[in-house]
Amino acid sequence: MKVAATIAIAFVAFEHFGFLVLEMFFWTKPFGRRTFGLTPELARASAALAANQGLYNGFLGAGLVWSLFAGFPVAVFFLSCVIIAGIFGAITAKRTIVWVQAAPAAVALLLTILSK
Repeated sequence: MKVAATIAIAFVAFEHFGFLVLEMFFWTKPFGRRTFGLTPELARASAALAANQGLYNGFLGAGLVWSLFAGFPVAVFFLSCVIIAGIFGAITAKRTIVWVQAAPAAVALLLTILSK
């Protein structure tokens, strides 16, 4: 169970580093606009906000990587942060965020708790 929890945490961390790249570097590019369904105008107008959001996602990813070394309490904290952020994003931005962000973190949290 410990190996499964570690793999799940690493997956969620990898996802958040991917979000960082998308939001900070590809937001205004064709790939980023397609991914988020943005017009060129909206992408340009919201680029600074997206970069800020991407930076926060990077911090979540870094915290999850840290949790692989720091242990259970740190993993529970950062996975809980990701779940809360995913639920909030689903409520305020796009419903699919709950499946892309919150659900993998919830699985990782469950596996982490079960491995304790």
